[in-house]
Amino acid sequence: MALRTALPLAMDACCSPVTGGVLDEDAAAALARVFKALGDPTRVRLVSLIAASEGGEACICDLTEPVGLAQPTVSHHMRLLAEAGLVVREQRGKWAYYRLVPEALGALSRALAPVPA
Repeated sequence: MALRTALPLAMDACCSPVTGGVLDEDAAAALARVFKALGDPTRVRLVSLIAASEGGEACICDLTEPVGLAQPTVSHHMRLLAEAGLVVREQRGKWAYYRLVPEALGALSRALAPVPA
């Protein structure tokens, strides 16, 4: 069973880049929440570890050693990434497996893309 937190409405509709106009307060707040989830070096590493994992998914049990943190701490970081809509979580027995949400990463990339001259 895959659990997925819906992307904030501003992420779904952020086809116009930040640099292309003025975001309203709600859109800016939603976008900032997602960037805040990536504002921690451990979470950025976790995203890169999942992206580099075979099959594009990683078990929580395989994420603790590379970042040097206990499983509850890694689970906390992963919960924040999931709430931001950057990863999806699937429970398999006692272990949680995580997969990136490519659409979310693409939306972040587009949000900061320079406006063509």
